[in-house]
Amino acid sequence: MANSEVILREKIDGLGSEADVVQVRAGYARNFLIPQGKAFEATKANLRHLEALKASRAQREAQELSDAQELATKISKLRPKFTLEVGESGKAFGSVTSIDIHKELEAAGIEIDRTAIELDKPIKRSGKNDVTVRVHPEISTTLTVNVEAHAPDAVETAE
Repeated sequence: MANSEVILREKIDGLGSEADVVQVRAGYARNFLIPQGKAFEATKANLRHLEALKASRAQREAQELSDAQELATKISKLRPKFTLEVGESGKAFGSVTSIDIHKELEAAGIEIDRTAIELDKPIKRSGKNDVTVRVHPEISTTLTVNVEAHAPDAVETAE
């Protein structure tokens, strides 16, 4: 199998970031990466332009880091509230899941991936609960979720 060495011009998931020199199949490089402008051949002349690509990569990563820090600050200031119905014995019906928390964050105007919410198991108890949210591989924040118990009114008997 023929392999080809290319320099990436942009971040490609599963392959690398810009300015990375990677080995790929020759057909993938020839038919997709190079014609789409996502990479160029790793020749001696092209390797000299590597510094400019590394500078743009550092700038992009710094921008992503600052955006993630700003988002983490917004998330940590939020205090979403949820209400769970409880039965006569005090046992909760249902729970608060990462999907519920994700919907609350979207309602507040914060767009993150649902898998960024690190919740080991659904929240079934009332009170304040701390949930970790990973907004960037290097940055995570704590979101305080308030869960209140709500007992349904006693059923009145008809007389």
